[in-house]
Parts: sequence; C-alpha cells; structure tokens
Amino acid sequence: MHKNPTQGRVFRAGDAGFEEAVLGTSFTVRDPGRRPDIVVQANDVYEVIAAVRQAAQDGMRIGMCSGGHSWAQNHIRDGGLMLDLSRLKRIEINPSKATAIIGPGVLAGELNAAAVKHRLFFPTAHAYTVGMGGFLLQGGFGWNSRALGMGCQNVTGIDVVLADGSLVHANEREHADLFWSARGAGPGFFGVVVRFHLQLHRRPRFIGLKSQVFRIKHLEEVMRWADNIGPQVSPQVEFQIVMNPKALLINAHGLEVIAPVMADSWSQAREMVDFMTHSPVRHLASLHLPLVPMSLEFMMKTGEKTLFLSNTRWSADNMWMNDPIEPLLPAIRQIADTQPPHPSHVLWLNWNPPASRPDMAFSVENRTYLALYCGLGKHVDEAAHVNWATDHMKSLAPWSRGIQLADENLARRPAKFVSDANMLRLDQARAKYDPQGRFHPWMGRLPAPGASA
Repeated sequence: MHKNPTQGRVFRAGDAGFEEAVLGTSFTVRDPGRRPDIVVQANDVYEVIAAVRQAAQDGMRIGMCSGGHSWAQNHIRDGGLMLDLSRLKRIEINPSKATAIIGPGVLAGELNAAAVKHRLFFPTAHAYTVGMGGFLLQGGFGWNSRALGMGCQNVTGIDVVLADGSLVHANEREHADLFWSARGAGPGFFGVVVRFHLQLHRRPRFIGLKSQVFRIKHLEEVMRWADNIGPQVSPQVEFQIVMNPKALLINAHGLEVIAPVMADSWSQAREMVDFMTHSPVRHLASLHLPLVPMSLEFMMKTGEKTLFLSNTRWSADNMWMNDPIEPLLPAIRQIADTQPPHPSHVLWLNWNPPASRPDMAFSVENRTYLALYCGLGKHVDEAAHVNWATDHMKSLAPWSRGIQLADENLARRPAKFVSDANMLRLDQARAKYDPQGRFHPWMGRLPAPGASA
C-alpha cells in the first residue's frame, strides 16, 4: 500500500486495506465477487492523469466511480485499475451567471446546499449521497427534471482525461462528439470527467410535498387512476407511487402516492396538486397528508433514511412504458404479492417527457417508468429474493420500451438504454477516443444493428 496525503492512496491486491478500498466504494453491501488489481483514490486532477497514464503504460483497463450508488456495481471489475473519484469534491458557483463547476465526487446534497446559499437550483439526484459524476453521465433524473430537463441536459461542458492521459475540454463546439457522448453514456463513457460545467436555475419559491397512503388491496384502483391522470399533471409535480411493505404511518403493505411540487407560490402549488385532493380514489386512502412546505435537503435525507437504507444488499431493474396500465395490472399484482421485505420497494413514476430534447446520447424515455428495488437486510435469505427484480422485468418485456441507466442491471438483463442510432454513434466515438479499449464499457448491452457489443 502506498500512502501519501499529497499523492493519494494506492492499494494493490493483497495490501492491508485493499478489500475495504474496493467494497467501500459501493453503496450496496453486496459483494459482487469481482476484484481489480489496483485501486487508486485520486485527490486531484493530476493524480487522475498519472493513474490513467500508468494504466496505459501497464496495459490495464480502467473502471471508475464517484459516489458508488451503482446498483450493479459497474465500477468493480475483475483485473485492471479502479479509479475512485470520490475525493474530487470542489464546487465553484458563479451567482451572477448562474453557473457552477463541480468535481465528480460532489454529492447531490452538497451541490444542493451550495446552490441554496445563492437562491439557485440544479436538478440534482433525489438521494443526498449520490455522486454527481455518475448521475450526470447516465442522464440524471433529478429534482424538478420534468420542468428543467435532465441533469445531463444542464451540463454545458466537461473537462475529461482521455485514454492517453491528456486533459481536454469538451462542449458543443470543442470535441463535440465527446460532449455528446458524455450526456447519456453513463458507466460506458470512455474518459474520466474531472470537472462538470453546469447551468443553474432560479430556485423555486415554494418546495413542498403532498401525499396519500393506500393499503395494497387497492392497488388496481389506484394504479388505474394514476395512469389516467398522469398526462394532465404539471411538469413541476413529480407524481409517483411507491409500493412499500411498511408504508408511511400505516406500517403495512401499501401504496404511498407522493407529489413533490416546486412552484412560485404556495397557492400555485396547491393548484398543481389539486388532482389528488379531488381524485376518485381519495376515499380509499388510509392516510391523507396535506401539502406541506419542505426543504429539498429534508426530502433527500428522509428518502434515503426510509427507503434506501445503508448496510443493505441492493439490486434493481427497471423499464420505460408507454401502454395503458390495464394489461400490466396482473403482473404488477404479482410483483406486490412476491415483494421482499422492507426496504425493498417499487417505484411507478409519471414522466411524460417533452416532445424533444437537445441532441445527446441520452435518447430512451417514455410516458411512465417502473423500477424494482430489492433491498435485503443482514438476516434475509438472499436466495429467496435475489432474482425478484430481474425476473419480473423479464416477464414485463413485451411492454418495455427500454431502460434508464440509473437503475440498470445490464450484467444480468441486457436491455436498450439509448436508441440504435445513438449506440452506433457511441461506438464510433469510443473507437476515436479510446481505440485501445482502455475504459471498461457497460457490463452488458444489446448491440446496435451492424455494431459489435
């Protein structure tokens, strides 16, 4: 083990602390069984450059992580070098231009806290401890993204260490194909982004939450209503349903209907969530919570403490849907009937994307989103539940329009996450910027027509 506070820490297989350095990069405590040959905990851009150059000299492949929230632990690979970027945490905000420059290791909650001081806003990840590096590369389904766009859509430039160790800046004019790729390639990106240049927004004057809780016996009625009303809901409302074995305050299997809202005023927010107040299923609810002002930080931390628990073996899978919910209801009921214990949960999200996006690698999204999160505590039998998320997603394949990379499980179930045309463009850009295949691609993928995986 090499230990020098000015040069970072390097752990090689067999060193004291190597196992902790590998597994400590992961939010889930599941051990994937894979191990790199070396872990580099970089403290700055110069150490990143040195690590990439050394890997090139030694003929090693590179995996990397920022916050470690990858459910599939894509960054932990067999052999090669694992680059831990979690210490690159600098945040620079220009209030007059409403811009920011951040390191990949900045946590979502840290960026939000910095922006609050200037009454500015960025569509950060929903959980406080998500690293912004991975979040932005995979697309970035963030707070208020229905109104402000994906996180990656609000990236205006990147500073990237390429496979040969050179440092370049990429935006819409310089290295445009590299910039295009970074906005949606996710864990298959072929460079190390050491700085993200961001466009910030005016902070909403009102941030709050309205919720209702239904027992699981009402699943079909609630899902039909939500699917029907979804297209009418304001983009400033993140209308969603969480299927939770320990639903809020009833402590029983149920559906938490949640509507975070970001508006110019409390009265405007009330109008935006009025669809819940006067819904035809409201009388079935076991619990009604009125619209309550709530800080974004509180929502981020609360969600993490109640749903995304640490010291848990996590796996996930997901799909985009465009069809009406009715034909899927028997399969969704089966998901509920086989759901593992808390904190395992199911998310149905009303998305209804805009008609167009900027030209970027990110290119698969649809009307609604379904994700399954299997979270197993210390004493829960893994064999009984480990296939729950992926097996149910396989059964729903006829209705799937693809997946999003935030909740991917590509190693176990390859699925489309960008359009065929965009996958071809990604392959071409990879061949240009990483001709030796220095950076690990996705652990699994469906090849685009005419391309090799």
